[in-house]
Amino acid sequence: MNRSAGRSALVVGAGIGGLAAAAALFRTGWQVTVLERAPELGEVGAGISIWPRAWGILADLGVAERLADGARPALQAGLRRPDGRWLAKASAGAATRAPVMVHRAQLHEALVASLGEAEIRTGTTAEKVRSGGRGAVVETTDGTRLEADLVIAADGIRSSVRKALHQRDDVRYAGYTAYRGITAEPVPGEGSTSGGETWGAGVRFGHLPLVDGRTYWFATANRPPGETSEDHHGDVSALVGDWHEPIPQLLAATPASAVIRGDICDLRLPLRRFDHGRVVLLGDAAHATTPNLGQGACAAIEDAAVLTARLADQLDIESALAAYDRRRRPATLGLVGASRLVGVLGQIDNAAAVAARDTGLAGVGAIAGLLVGR
Repeated sequence: MNRSAGRSALVVGAGIGGLAAAAALFRTGWQVTVLERAPELGEVGAGISIWPRAWGILADLGVAERLADGARPALQAGLRRPDGRWLAKASAGAATRAPVMVHRAQLHEALVASLGEAEIRTGTTAEKVRSGGRGAVVETTDGTRLEADLVIAADGIRSSVRKALHQRDDVRYAGYTAYRGITAEPVPGEGSTSGGETWGAGVRFGHLPLVDGRTYWFATANRPPGETSEDHHGDVSALVGDWHEPIPQLLAATPASAVIRGDICDLRLPLRRFDHGRVVLLGDAAHATTPNLGQGACAAIEDAAVLTARLADQLDIESALAAYDRRRRPATLGLVGASRLVGVLGQIDNAAAVAARDTGLAGVGAIAGLLVGR
């Protein structure tokens, strides 16, 4: 007996988490409609790390084969100082556990392509979401009322659904901003074979090769929230332009227009319940984390797999959502906390504290294994 046959779901948000959930449910027989407030589908031009567990889920969805042939660039990863001295190197076995690095837009396109006949409505903003009767209801800003057996809120870190359910603003500014870029072409030499991070005083730089040969990089800096500048490329060059190779080489190979900037935020701890009757939170809407462990998108993909499995296991939808909450909330609570801690360490800007941190990191090579992807 297929318990999913005839059941319907409304997914609020067409980001990576929402699309992964829609694809997983569609493959198990659900009728799925995705509601996206943006007028067109799309993602920002940044790299994304897909760790082995999430990669396996994407493979089951038929998405992984659209992204790469399974080959991963050989790289030397770890943690360095601005002068290039290694503080910690990833172990030889870490390469087999390293993530696949892909362009975020390519992953998004692959997920859309996997949706089959599932419906996507762009330019549609959910104004009210609630459980009602034997299902859940979404009311949009244009007055449309939609009903389904289940509503999945995957509308991002500033989720309007989460805010309405919890009656509070859970978003927390982490104290630093991030710049992200992708080289226009593959960079020869060390730029195509190395990866990891470099930590300075209140400034970090990280880079990893994408599967298409280009290099994705990011930089972080302590800044007041909302600080703006029109020259992001120039800002990064001023911060790290004199650091070790291949950092200057990567910046030179990146068009100024390809550099994006955004303040880093996560959700306040402890995280609140993910299930609310027939409404459930997923991805950044449930557990937005700083990007310090490169696990945000992977966590959303894992959410989708666990949610789909629990819905297949149990006939009662509300019981399935409660089981999903019991499984995913503790796991993501630990992820948010651990990522926040890495950010605190990485953004230390006091000279004496930086020296003490670097001395300690030099003796803990295992941390390099956490820093080989973003």
